[in-house]
Amino acid sequence: MNLHSYAHLDESLATKLIERAGLGDIDAKVRNGERLSFDDGVRLYETPHLAAVGLMAHRVRTRMHGKKTYFNINQHVNYTNICIYSCKFCAFAAKEGEERAYLMTPSIVEEKVREQLHRPVTEVHMVAGIHPTMPYEYYLDVVRAAKRARPDIHVKAFTMVEIDHMLKISGKSEDEVFADLREAGLGSCPGGGAEVLVDRVHKAVFREKQGPQGWLDTARKVQKAGFKMNATMLYGHIERTDERVTHLIKLRELQDECGGFMAYIPLAFWPYHTDLANFGHVTTGHLDQRSIAVGRLMLDNFPHVKAYWIMLTQESAQTALSFGANDIDGTVTEEKITHDAGTTEPQALNPQQIAHLIHEAGYEPVQRTTVYEEIAAGA
Repeated sequence: MNLHSYAHLDESLATKLIERAGLGDIDAKVRNGERLSFDDGVRLYETPHLAAVGLMAHRVRTRMHGKKTYFNINQHVNYTNICIYSCKFCAFAAKEGEERAYLMTPSIVEEKVREQLHRPVTEVHMVAGIHPTMPYEYYLDVVRAAKRARPDIHVKAFTMVEIDHMLKISGKSEDEVFADLREAGLGSCPGGGAEVLVDRVHKAVFREKQGPQGWLDTARKVQKAGFKMNATMLYGHIERTDERVTHLIKLRELQDECGGFMAYIPLAFWPYHTDLANFGHVTTGHLDQRSIAVGRLMLDNFPHVKAYWIMLTQESAQTALSFGANDIDGTVTEEKITHDAGTTEPQALNPQQIAHLIHEAGYEPVQRTTVYEEIAAGA
């Protein structure tokens, strides 16, 4: 029996498997709606009984969403790879003057969005490096450009690192910056840039960039300003089990406080062409599924868990739907960051391909907006 088929065991057999794995006490908490502890999270990561962890996560997913699996029709625009930082896990960033360095003007961003007008795109996802010289107004103009090309599009843009940079260079108050962003057309923020929210990993891998507390503080500001956002964790490099659990608990605590997180997205580390290439390796299928499942179980206040097919691979993302995930992301189109780090996945899938992946895994595809309003089922 493969891992995927475990998710479809009847309840009595599933409970026996979980109890034999020594996880009956955690299962009882999950069934009773009790919050899992730090120690529970460590056990879920460290138990060899992955199927039992997946079963518990699958029960939560089924209780919350049934067989519904969300996707959207989106496109990515990574408007510059020029970055002042030199994070060891990143293969995307370049320095000014390098042959591979690029910077899109707002007019280029507008053209990128116009190129997809023949497709029913509902979201443009925009993140990039931290450019050393672009002024505050440039970031507003990038958003305006996307909205000018397609006025009805939802602009999901800027990691907390980018937002923090804007706050610092704007010469304006926080309220004014968020008002400017809203007026320009920003709809929500993605969850990137969190990496692993512990100081040891920050100092070792992305010392120059915004630290864990800074990311959380900026996310708090974004949510209190009324913007929805996602949250990520980049796993599979130097982080320890206890640090992964600490990361999840910090996200859970901020969600308790603000309630603005829509989805949790575990991001599998791709080491190629990074400064961790000699140290790192592609994540295993077991770690990918465990990261989805533990996230679903620990983040009891997050409505959605996403299996991002670009980073997981299509096959692993399908399996993740039976390990707690209820979202597979979208059509994407021209993603650069993970491809620079070595993923062999395509640049894009069409809606029919995504729906087929979901159907084949035994679930119901539902097209959504960025903020999880349902558009169409059974695409």
